[in-house]
Amino acid sequence: MNKTSLPLSQVYRLLEPGPVVLVTSARAGRANVMTMSWHMMVDFVPPTVACVISNRDFTFDILRETRECVINIPTVELAKKVVACGNTSGRVLDKFKIFRLTPQPAARVAAPLISECYANLECKVIDASMVDKYCLFILEVMKAWIDRTKKNPRTIHHCGRGVFMVAGRLIKLPSKMK
Repeated sequence: MNKTSLPLSQVYRLLEPGPVVLVTSARAGRANVMTMSWHMMVDFVPPTVACVISNRDFTFDILRETRECVINIPTVELAKKVVACGNTSGRVLDKFKIFRLTPQPAARVAAPLISECYANLECKVIDASMVDKYCLFILEVMKAWIDRTKKNPRTIHHCGRGVFMVAGRLIKLPSKMK
C-alpha cells in the first residue's frame, strides 16, 4: 500500500460535495453575496438543501434573521469573481457593485438572484435547530431558475487552499433513477 496519513484538517478537501455557489441575502434593503461550498442535497421533493455558514460571516446574521436566501450557481467564467467574493466581507463592501454582479429580483424571497449565474435557487430556512451547534441551516428551495441557453455549463468545485476543479466531460451510465 502506497498511502500515507492525511491530516484530519484536510479531509474536507476530499469530500467537497458540489459546485461552489454564491449565496445572496438581503436585509433592510441591502443585499450581500457570499461564496459557499459546504452544502448538500437532503431531499428531492420538495428540494431540501443543508448548508454550513460560519457564524463569523456577515451572511450568517442576515440568514438567521430573515430566514431566506438565494443559492446562485456560477460557471467557470465567473471563477475569479466567485473567489474574490469569498475573499472579502460584505460588512464593508457592496460586492454586487465591486465585482460587477447584476442583482435581479426574486419571485419568492427578498434576496436577489445573480443574473450572471447559470441557475438560481430561492430558499427559505425550514430548520434552524442545528445552527447554534454546527452553523447548519436546512433550506427548502421555493423556486428554481435555470438558463437553458447555456449548454453543458462547467461549474467549479473547491479542493482547498485556492485549488479548484472544473466540471467537464459528461459520461452516461445505466441508471434506474428517473
